[in-house]
Amino acid sequence: MNPESPRLMVYSSLFPSQVQPGAGLFIRERLFRVGRKLPIVVVSPRPWFPGQGLIRRWRPGYRPMPARQEIQDGVEVHFPRFFALPGVLRQWDGFFMALGSWRTVWRLKRRLGVNLIDAHFAYPDGYAAGLLGRWLGLPMTLTLRGTELPHSRNPRLRSRLVKALRAARRVFAVSDSLRQLALRLGAAPGNTRVVGNGVDSEKFQPRARSEARHRLGLPEGAQVLISVGALVERKGFHRVLEILPQLVQQQPQLHYLIVGGASPEGNREAELRSQVAALGLEERVHFLGALAPAELAWPLSAADVFVLATRNEGWANVFLEAMACGLPVVTTDVGGNAEVVCRDELGMVVPFGDAAALMRALERALAMTWDRTAIRGYAEANTWERRVETLVAEFQAVCCEGRASHTPATAPRRAAP
Repeated sequence: MNPESPRLMVYSSLFPSQVQPGAGLFIRERLFRVGRKLPIVVVSPRPWFPGQGLIRRWRPGYRPMPARQEIQDGVEVHFPRFFALPGVLRQWDGFFMALGSWRTVWRLKRRLGVNLIDAHFAYPDGYAAGLLGRWLGLPMTLTLRGTELPHSRNPRLRSRLVKALRAARRVFAVSDSLRQLALRLGAAPGNTRVVGNGVDSEKFQPRARSEARHRLGLPEGAQVLISVGALVERKGFHRVLEILPQLVQQQPQLHYLIVGGASPEGNREAELRSQVAALGLEERVHFLGALAPAELAWPLSAADVFVLATRNEGWANVFLEAMACGLPVVTTDVGGNAEVVCRDELGMVVPFGDAAALMRALERALAMTWDRTAIRGYAEANTWERRVETLVAEFQAVCCEGRASHTPATAPRRAAP
């Protein structure tokens, strides 16, 4: 193989495993497609501290720990541990992540000839990848996915974001709003690219509505809303529930599907179920749990409108998945949402926190006749294959530019966090 050909190490603490099969699917979808064109290996560090397993006695889902290595679709996925106390010393997470990953990455460099680190999320992953690149003489690319905006508001983390961006040979942002944030933080304009997420238009396509509703026990003539995402505060399921009683008064056959489960950010299912009970909506709200991508097209096809009252997003992949099933999207004007729902025929974008505007948008969306073929056509124009072509070309360009003039150290030295 040409020594300048990319041999990629994907570096992300959010990646699927046997114990968390739904974590970071959007990263795997993208990178496993890249892996059809370039050699890849995955390193996904996992937070750990002594006695961590004891917590699972009363919190069974707390930090589930995968095996040290898995093979997924023929790709090696490594899960090294790094020291991380929950809720404290977050400014040290990046350093400890790099330290915990160093031996794994060093071995992969020697055994597989890894010559490029592709990191996802600026902190702690991108910061850690920058340290590893310096210690091991490897160039690094970085993808911004949405957590960077809240981190940039934290004085303790902002400087780490800046260092991660400066260490990267390329900064990929899933939306232009994130690219603009990167530029404000000092990223070199010539090294930044917008590469959005994509959709598998074969996996996500409309199913017969009558069959989809029969599977879910929904009335054929119902009006159906759906939200999909991790059951965390940021995604805003509770914001939809707040206005649902008023919507039900106007739409007596209205039902609301909630698809999702726990994530590394947490799990608010108990709180959401309590809210549903307090509002008297038990017959109208259906918790479907976390679904595999192959199953998600069924509830999407059963619905009339997709809604996500989210507080923060980079590029919500689920919007394209919903559109690929012919659904219009109602969402909030945060992050890259307006870049995905970019035309009136695709849905509506409302101000975040404006419950009245959200309700009006849902009323209109439920009453309108949508061109669902055109909506799906938009999704088909945003497939993963188009993104992958861009990424492969960029990875090749980085490798052709030559390695940075780092002097690899035999072992990592203590660095300021």
